[in-house]
Amino acid sequence: MVHFLHPGLSPRTIVPPDARKDMLGCLVVQEEASPYSLVNICLNILVANLEKLCSERSDGTLCLPEHWSFPQELADRFVGMMTWQGKLTDRTASIFQGNQMKLKLVNIQKAKISTAAFLKAFCHHRLIELDATAARTDLSIPDILSGLCSNSWIQENLRRLVLDSASIPRDSRMLLFGQLTGLRVLSVFNVCFHSEDLVNVSQLPKLESLDISNTLVTNISALLTCKDRLRSLTMHYLKCLTMTKPQILAVIRELKCLLHLDISDHRQLKSDLAFHLLQQKDILPNIESLDISGGNYITDGAVELFIQQRPAMQFVGLLATDAGYSDFFSAKEGLRVAGGANISQISEALSCYRNRSCFVKEALCRLFTETFSTEVTMPAILKLVAVGMRNHPLDLPVQFTASACALNLTRQGLARGMPVRLLSEVTCLLFKALKTFPHYQQLQKNCLLSLTNSRILVDVPFNRFDAAKFVMRWLCKHEDPKMQAMAVSIISILALQLSPEQTAQLKEEVFMAVKELLAIVKQKTAESLDDVTLLFTLKALWNLTEQSRAACRHFIENQGLAIFIQVLETFSETAIQSKVLGLLNNIAEVRELFSKLITEDVVKHISSLLHSKELEVSYLAAGIIAHLTSDKQPWISCDLQRRALLQDLYTTIQNWPSSSCKMTALITYRSFKAFFPLLGNFSQPEVQLWALWAMYHVCSKNPSKYCKMLVEEEGLQLLCDIREHSEADPQAQQIAASIVDDFKMHFMNYQRPSLC
Repeated sequence: MVHFLHPGLSPRTIVPPDARKDMLGCLVVQEEASPYSLVNICLNILVANLEKLCSERSDGTLCLPEHWSFPQELADRFVGMMTWQGKLTDRTASIFQGNQMKLKLVNIQKAKISTAAFLKAFCHHRLIELDATAARTDLSIPDILSGLCSNSWIQENLRRLVLDSASIPRDSRMLLFGQLTGLRVLSVFNVCFHSEDLVNVSQLPKLESLDISNTLVTNISALLTCKDRLRSLTMHYLKCLTMTKPQILAVIRELKCLLHLDISDHRQLKSDLAFHLLQQKDILPNIESLDISGGNYITDGAVELFIQQRPAMQFVGLLATDAGYSDFFSAKEGLRVAGGANISQISEALSCYRNRSCFVKEALCRLFTETFSTEVTMPAILKLVAVGMRNHPLDLPVQFTASACALNLTRQGLARGMPVRLLSEVTCLLFKALKTFPHYQQLQKNCLLSLTNSRILVDVPFNRFDAAKFVMRWLCKHEDPKMQAMAVSIISILALQLSPEQTAQLKEEVFMAVKELLAIVKQKTAESLDDVTLLFTLKALWNLTEQSRAACRHFIENQGLAIFIQVLETFSETAIQSKVLGLLNNIAEVRELFSKLITEDVVKHISSLLHSKELEVSYLAAGIIAHLTSDKQPWISCDLQRRALLQDLYTTIQNWPSSSCKMTALITYRSFKAFFPLLGNFSQPEVQLWALWAMYHVCSKNPSKYCKMLVEEEGLQLLCDIREHSEADPQAQQIAASIVDDFKMHFMNYQRPSLC
């Protein structure tokens, strides 16, 4: 006998709720932190490269290589993976034609395939299960039934059929399930399924589990036909019933074999069917799982008495009711409760009702309240939040409430205890919700808040291009100081994570962001307010202008130089000076713009900061001078000043400690290419010395990154040229030789067989 329980139940050993919650949390951490299985990796590669691996038939569909053959289990997983990734189409489904694949358990949820493709690809296999939930309108339920019944083996052996939310043409007659004589489990949730269809289905000789939730059934009396074999009955939100409460209860009373009954309803409908059911003493003697979530007038006392009279009960659904709050429900050994009284019940509800948006929303609202000030990391709960978001992408209340719950579960230090893969999934779902609901500001705010989490922003994989676009647009549309501060802090980090090509694609957003960021700097400077927002704003501008000619140009065009001179004259803090100089370095690296820096005010401040006691300030000022003086052309009318700057630069570098020393601020580069013109400038060894000192410094701090960069950008040869050049400055030759020799082993990892 097939044993049917509520979807949330498991026949495994019963454990206490708290222990079970801890076990689930550990399992989620282990699963999310573990590498993907080799089978999944291989199947993912197959799905991604299907077009390359397959040949094309004359009708445009794909065909597997003749010698390929898949075992049944792998074939089932393969079609499921294609479905999950949205890759199952008429063109690709054709690979399941013939006998190279042997399918049994087929999942085509939301697949975009036609009736003809379905018939050719799946109906010749010996299927025992088919899930066609939300199949596209081109593949209707009558077409699915016709295709399945065309195979006599399937007629006798198909055990499980799920047609939830599938379509039925308006002119369709009664659905003919009668030929599927082996069917044991049938689900037609949210389908135009009528009472006449129920009469037909109830006559199936082996039917044991039936879900007719949210259908057009008006009378359930036909269930009496299968009263001796029906083990599981789900009729959530059966809104069209015309029977009286006594008539409904009379039918249920006859279903003595039921182990699971679901009569849950939308709370707004204020159904009292469950209330009347609980008053019955001679009903459902063998019940193990009862779902009455959303029912009206439900009390703890009535539910407790009902359960005490039925000792086999293992599950009760009480979400969106007034019950579940007494100690009985947590003390009762082996009883699982889907409700809203505590985290354990909410977790059960999110798991059981993952496909019911009304209950997902209710559970998430309760979860938000329960986790508002939590200090406990709960990866299993966050995983359920992600499932709710993924299953209901078009439901705004679900997406908004889930985003708020995600914030509660990942704020401050909680994210550090979450697996990176799980955080990545949640972050990607948040951005998907943003695209679906672009005008809902509170959802946008929640997404912005999630990105302020350093763990997510630095360690978690997600689409940083989309994130940067969103945050820059947000910054330019909102004047609230707190929200601006968050946006600025995010941009300061995201800007450095974008490639120069990506930054170029964000032309409009970068232009608006640079303008807005400069406005913030100007305001803070006028107020002499050196707060954290100013620091993040300066850092954001520094990072946005790195290797971005357009951003540097926007900076100049928006009076950035005048604003930054004012910053230097207002603030003397090292952290502010270094960020200002860092950006000016980026400007100096752009050949067509660096002449804009050759003004009396700029040169005066840079010359002064060259002698700063703080090494990073002196270093960055030296970098600007090296770039500005490397070209004689802009200095034709003031060559003496250029020579004086070069002499000052040379003297300053001599006073610096070893290039392997440690600076207070971490200096990083995306590329060495801006250094190459300096390295080749043998007529001005001062600029060579600065570039070489800088290269040795960063190589000593992160040799794996910068030694690889030197080799890949062909900068190593320039060092060799300096070392071998007869007219090169001896000190420049020494530093060049030190870079080549000291990091030889690192270079050997990227260049063989020999170095210079």
